[in-house]
Amino acid sequence: MTIRPGPLRAAVVLATGFVVVRVLYRVLFHGADGTGAVLLPLPELRLPAPFAHVVLFGPVTIDGLTDAAASALPIALGIVVFGVLNAFVDVARILARASRRGPLRGVARALAIAWATLPSLADAARSVRFAQRLRGERGGARMLLPLLQRTLERAGAVAAALELRGFAASPLPAVAAEEHEAGAVVEIHDAEIGFGIVPDAGGRGIRIESLKLAPGALTLLTGPTGSGKSTVLRALAGLHTHVDGGWTSGTVRIAGHDRAAVPPRDLAQRIGVVLQNPRDAFATERVRDEIGLALELRGVAPELVAARVADLADRIGIASLLGRTTRGLSAGEATLVALAAAIVDEPVLLLVDEPLADLDADARVRTARLLRVLADDARMCIVVAEHRTEPLRALADAELRIAGREVVPAGFEPEPSVARVSDLDVIRAGRRCDSRSAADPGRGEAGGGTIALRATDVTVRHRGTLAVDRASLVLRAGEIVALVGPNGAGKSSLLGALALPQRDARVEVAGRAALVPDASDDLFVYDTVAAECRRADRRAATARREDHAATAARFAGFLGLDPAGPQFAARLARHPRDLSVGERRCLALAIQLAGDPAVLMVDEPTRGLDPAARVLVWTALASLARRGTAVLIASHEPEAAAAADRTLALRGGVLAPADTDLGAVRSSGFPVEEAPGMRAGRAAITDEPAPLPRESAPRTPVIAAHSEYRAVRAPSAWRLPHVALIAANLVALGAFCWPLLATAVPTQASAAVPVAALALAPLAALVVVATLDGTVRSAHMLALLGTLAAIGAAVRVASTGVGGVEAVFILLILAGRAYGARFGLLLGIATIALSTVVTGTFGPWTPFQMFACAWVGAVAGLLPRRIGPAAEIAMLCVYGAIASYAFGLLMNLWFWPFAVGYGTGISYDGAAPLGTNLSSFLVYSLVTSTLTWDSLRAITSVVGILVIGRPVLAALRRAKPLQPRERSAAPAPVLTARVPQEKVPSAGGLRG
Repeated sequence: MTIRPGPLRAAVVLATGFVVVRVLYRVLFHGADGTGAVLLPLPELRLPAPFAHVVLFGPVTIDGLTDAAASALPIALGIVVFGVLNAFVDVARILARASRRGPLRGVARALAIAWATLPSLADAARSVRFAQRLRGERGGARMLLPLLQRTLERAGAVAAALELRGFAASPLPAVAAEEHEAGAVVEIHDAEIGFGIVPDAGGRGIRIESLKLAPGALTLLTGPTGSGKSTVLRALAGLHTHVDGGWTSGTVRIAGHDRAAVPPRDLAQRIGVVLQNPRDAFATERVRDEIGLALELRGVAPELVAARVADLADRIGIASLLGRTTRGLSAGEATLVALAAAIVDEPVLLLVDEPLADLDADARVRTARLLRVLADDARMCIVVAEHRTEPLRALADAELRIAGREVVPAGFEPEPSVARVSDLDVIRAGRRCDSRSAADPGRGEAGGGTIALRATDVTVRHRGTLAVDRASLVLRAGEIVALVGPNGAGKSSLLGALALPQRDARVEVAGRAALVPDASDDLFVYDTVAAECRRADRRAATARREDHAATAARFAGFLGLDPAGPQFAARLARHPRDLSVGERRCLALAIQLAGDPAVLMVDEPTRGLDPAARVLVWTALASLARRGTAVLIASHEPEAAAAADRTLALRGGVLAPADTDLGAVRSSGFPVEEAPGMRAGRAAITDEPAPLPRESAPRTPVIAAHSEYRAVRAPSAWRLPHVALIAANLVALGAFCWPLLATAVPTQASAAVPVAALALAPLAALVVVATLDGTVRSAHMLALLGTLAAIGAAVRVASTGVGGVEAVFILLILAGRAYGARFGLLLGIATIALSTVVTGTFGPWTPFQMFACAWVGAVAGLLPRRIGPAAEIAMLCVYGAIASYAFGLLMNLWFWPFAVGYGTGISYDGAAPLGTNLSSFLVYSLVTSTLTWDSLRAITSVVGILVIGRPVLAALRRAKPLQPRERSAAPAPVLTARVPQEKVPSAGGLRG
């Protein structure tokens, strides 16, 4: 059993504070007098009407103080008891069990996602802050937008993963034999895939004339950056039409089922998918749970799940990772875990999107061989979209290429000549043309150029772990230096320390050093590409005191587009995060090049880029070196080391004093320090692969409870949840107002009123959650709820004040506004539940906090809709102020009799008239929180909504799932009018 001391400490502090506050109330409101010795002879001050019954101060005696403290002890002991319970509760295990079965499994699953998301929020905040410092931006509200966008993107990835694993799946319809060609897993005829409703010039989307893929076939899908490789895979997976808001025409059948008619969750047993950046899509905290999630969601017995996970992990070579957290996996480990999670249910089709992008050369070879083994032994039909084709091309059965917006067999249409030129040849040509001659003052003889950066004994530690150990290096103007090493060697840590050195670090730079980090998306803070380029130009012009407008043109050059052409204009109007992975990388590179830095450092400059885009990037880097810029690149690519002037090898945080042997790098890839599990996996894959058995986890039917989620309710069944929801909220409101309602209860029953209120509040909360749990059946809503609850809990923990919360109101109001009243209600409940569990402050007050925050989010979703952007922000500001004071009044009302106790001028008196109790409560609330904490909460909410309201609403609405209309006989699909305009990308903005 694991004991958390934090909740117990918090409970002791809270209990002690309660006793102190009770004594202060007695002193302030003439309740500390008695028959004993007088300690403080304070004067008595009576308030004017209508508060004439309230007397302030008065004499303070020893027995009066003792009595005050003693009266607080029962409640204080109750707080300590709840602290002890919180200290012994295994929250992760409870959430995991509740999410598997029971009436609250939807909300429990959301809380489990939130619990797994919480640790990564701090890492995300540090990464965003680091990226903004690299760009020269100050901290504050501006960094909140990329942090929110990053977490929302994670929510989208988790939603897609849950959808693909079969969350809330329904039984599949039977497939007629005449509708399914025997032996074909994928059947496509005269199909077209795209976004939007207006056809682009030359076609609406990506065309696939005819395609049939059989079991056991390994197919490689290639194409330029942004050509739509990911879009094709997501269309085969069903995400394109059912989640992304895209459309398809023609015939697309997977395992005999119409792809447009069957959602991804219902085909989860037939299709396994590994998305880009698999670490972002992990929905659980532990590797073991992540791999077995698909089996768990369809109701397989836990014993069978455990056996299947252990067997699969052993065969793939990741058995040593099962007990680890998904958060701490390296890129190579995460790829293998994602593959295991995708194939645990023995699919007939496996779709893998760029599995080699973040791997070193050796790991790429191992992953490619694993895919070949899966195709041969498990007879899976595998489609892999990848730019790094070398490890896969020799193993694939067929290769398809997206050329001219059409999927064709490779070689059917010649690639552009620039794409056939290797990176190495282009760089060598550029280096031959560069200025090694004396005519170029920026370059000298080898080792004789001007020093642009000198670093001595640079050491980097992360949470006590040594990442870089006393690294020293010199960069000279006009040279390109490659920093190589395996995953986890410390390359990114070293580049970060050079770009933003600590005060005591011995790093000297002749000018400005710029870094394009690995997480380059964190550099983006605006909602259009054009705004990002303009901001970079303005900062460059300010620094150089001259006009500088080259960022957009540089970005166009990286993409090989005409800066004045319509295709590039369409990209300028889009959100940066709607670009493809490669295009976002090029944009980040263009932004950081603004201002012509003396030293440019790039972490994995060609990650996610096709050969043609890699040529453009390498050409740009070579041209920078020719102009005298010192270039340092950290890369897995052998071409990078081969084309550089010098190569530095980093292994285990130690920088090698001599250059790495380039011949060894080119022939065998970078040396890799493998974990034991990886070595086992490599042996299993490369020596004598063991076949993957298909009988270890039998295909049990989808649990029957899932079928009800898609059923059409009869009108009476539709009304019942609404009646229960309204009744539960009215009961909760009555529990808040029990001091004012108790006067209507017979005298002999008045003592039971507070006990009934404390009992009814948690019961009402359970009714509300149980009623709304049936609505948490959308994977997208589930992921958004879990992610935003994690953000809300983190904000609440960081900004909690006495009697309530402050900054979290901003999130509740904006999320309720963006997603509606039901979502706002659930988010308020989930945020309070998660934050109280994290802090160990769960107690009788928690249901009241849940309802108060839930109502804040729900009412925001009921505010008028048809208003302009400026009026919307103004309305939300007014509502934020009103909600802040209303929250304080409600929370004070139910707790007022317990907080003050008896014997003071503002104590609750069950025999007194309603007006007297009401006036006493108003004085108590005014002194307790209205003038202080409630006002601070209102100011915080108004200022926060004014500063970040518009961009946060835009980000939330971008993350809202699109709902395409049902397909009709007309070939042109139409999206519903509810789709936000900024969410609908053009057909030119296809993923990939």
